[in-house]
Amino acid sequence: MGDGAIMDTSDFDAALDWQATHAEQNGAPCTARIVRALTAAATGDTVTAQRMTNWPGLTLKDAMPLRIAGGLHYLLLSGADDRLAPVYHGEVTDQAEVDALVCAVVEAHDVALIPWFDGPPQTNEAGRSASFIAGLLWLAQRVPARFDMFELGASAGVNTMMDRYFYRLGATESGPPSSPMQIIPEWRGASPPVADIEIASICGCDIGPIDLSDADAALRLKSYVWPDAQERMQRIDAAIQLAGERAPDLTQMDAGKFVREQLAKPQADETTRVMFHSIMWQYMPAETQSVITKAMEQAGARATTEKPLAWIALETDPATFRHELRVRYWPDGENEVCLAHAHAHGAWVEWSAS
Repeated sequence: MGDGAIMDTSDFDAALDWQATHAEQNGAPCTARIVRALTAAATGDTVTAQRMTNWPGLTLKDAMPLRIAGGLHYLLLSGADDRLAPVYHGEVTDQAEVDALVCAVVEAHDVALIPWFDGPPQTNEAGRSASFIAGLLWLAQRVPARFDMFELGASAGVNTMMDRYFYRLGATESGPPSSPMQIIPEWRGASPPVADIEIASICGCDIGPIDLSDADAALRLKSYVWPDAQERMQRIDAAIQLAGERAPDLTQMDAGKFVREQLAKPQADETTRVMFHSIMWQYMPAETQSVITKAMEQAGARATTEKPLAWIALETDPATFRHELRVRYWPDGENEVCLAHAHAHGAWVEWSAS
């Protein structure tokens, strides 16, 4: 499923420009302005500036600009500082003005921002589950439509609740219509096939899972949401509601170990085991990627038509900035199929599969 590579650079300005461009191309111009303003903030006499300019390589792979952007958004959401509100609302668009505002906020909250550098952004987005469900509908034409699923980098487990969401994917509908989570992306191309799918079990792992019942943890998760799209904030609220009714099945564990444990479990006949993940592969060390790929291929070699194995991934092509929905399944696991391209946060899906 690819090597997870993303453009690496030791040039600070190039890293910020890459991330800002990525935000713009995904409908988040306000976030792009915040990211570009970090160039000015990095010249200040703050610990935050030092952390940014002395970041130890792999700036893009580590998503460093989005770490600090999350911290700045948190200051607004928590009520600690509202000076960036006009930027997030699109009322201030002049980059020089944005630079000045960001510099002032960084200087005022230097100490509070430092912990945001300590981990990658937790962009747990329910909209991505539209791609996963479409992938399952496609798989259901080829393998048993009863699925045991496990997610890597599950964060707060928002996508491990996908069986409780309602979807309208073009002309195809799936899931409970009364769900508070309504996933209705702009659908481009043919509709995915209609199928009666069953998610028998679904769980996930993360090295730092988020408990949605913890108000501060939930607010931190919201902080990583690009504020340009209020619909995403509403989806987080719906996920919090559903998690309160039944908590996601999450495990704090290294992804490589988790995969091996999941693959070692007994598998029922006429049930397809599925590993899935979205916009996280790039953050894992190459060694972990290799461990997971090897474990899946070895398990795939043992798969049968009664006990198939599948791998669904929605990840970024760093050369094009596009997010590709790719599926590989066994026992016919030699070929990887690109089913669609999708918006990073689920606003649209462009279906290309036959």
